[in-house]
Amino acid sequence: MPTSQSALGKPGEYRQYLPDLNIPRFQIMCTQDAHEYAHAFKTGKQPPWLHALYMHWLELLKEPFKGITTDGRIRHDLFPIQDEQVPIQHIVDTTQVLLRLLDDTQKEAITYHIDSPQWRTWSNPEFLLSHKGVRLDELNDTTRDAVLNILKATLSPEGYDKALSAMRINHFLGELVKSPRVMNQYSYNFVLFGTPSTTRPWGWSFYGHHLCLNVFLYQGQIIASPWFTGAEPNEIDSGPWSGTRILQVEETLGLELMQSLSAELQSKARVFAQMKDPAMPPGRWNKDDQRHLCGAYRDNREVPYEGVLASTFNEAQKTLLYGVVEQYLLYLPARSRELKLEQVRGWETETYFSWIGGYADEDPFYFRIQSPVILIEFDHHSGVFLNNEEPKKFHIHTLLRTPNAGDYGHALRSQIPSVEGLNGKEIVW
Repeated sequence: MPTSQSALGKPGEYRQYLPDLNIPRFQIMCTQDAHEYAHAFKTGKQPPWLHALYMHWLELLKEPFKGITTDGRIRHDLFPIQDEQVPIQHIVDTTQVLLRLLDDTQKEAITYHIDSPQWRTWSNPEFLLSHKGVRLDELNDTTRDAVLNILKATLSPEGYDKALSAMRINHFLGELVKSPRVMNQYSYNFVLFGTPSTTRPWGWSFYGHHLCLNVFLYQGQIIASPWFTGAEPNEIDSGPWSGTRILQVEETLGLELMQSLSAELQSKARVFAQMKDPAMPPGRWNKDDQRHLCGAYRDNREVPYEGVLASTFNEAQKTLLYGVVEQYLLYLPARSRELKLEQVRGWETETYFSWIGGYADEDPFYFRIQSPVILIEFDHHSGVFLNNEEPKKFHIHTLLRTPNAGDYGHALRSQIPSVEGLNGKEIVW
């Protein structure tokens, strides 16, 4: 395993890239709350490249949901209904506590039909582009804690800790750029889809800057997909949460895996040598997603397999690969994570590992692990708030998708027994 400090990024390295807070961008931002900041973005269309991407996202949203595929064709019968021992009664009870605390206006704002396309309007930039549900930094302490208790009841303990760490790092970034009303520990929205139930399907979405979680629940089963987790910087080196760091384990395991491959396999795995490579086709890189293919609003993207097959790895390399996968399943409760990892292992002969960039200890990089049942991406980014123009190891974006209509639990929905409506007609939900 790479153990040198450069393999993980140097502590505090980001501080040499702190921005000039006297430039207009930050002078204006520090006077705005989240709503003013988003309104200025939507009306002023600044920065133009991000506004253009946002408009493209709205066009993508008009497409009916299909799911991530390799060639536009959905593979069926990949995701069974199964008991994963999710504590659904506890999750429902915890959600009912929140609902009892909300007034009528808040209840209306937080509740959407389970089939609502609004489930797909999460996004990871700091801009509040889709204001639905309730925003935690606009709630009183009791109500805010009730929302967090739903996350705590649903996720694994280590997954919940990871989410809290991402939120705290976001707060730290807000302090660094003196804009705490736009970015803080609680600048996240929470939304319910469907009616909380121990017998019928429902779910929730929690989203904001660098943390977006979409959770579908049906009886004892959970689908946590898609999710996005990022950090800029990926450490807190001062204040009450000093020592907080995330995403370093998957970073280290991914690099160790690439470094362990033979020269031949490294050549097959690496699809581009440079992080922004002249050989990349149009659309392979953009300023926001950079190398990511399956971020916000990319619900129907076609992503052909690239790289090298996991079945060609030796046992030590497979251990590293599945170690990465397990880190990406960290949000799931223990039994669900175990079953999902077992499912991923079952598709080893169709699991691909691909790489972009260098693979010396100090190099920034991108990698993807992709099979019919999982797609995960890891990417080192250039600065958004920090002013590093090239990707650095202190700015990381990660995401997970479930291909073949697995996102948002869609692949399960047709398997769930229908119920009879009040007028005697069969309805699905």
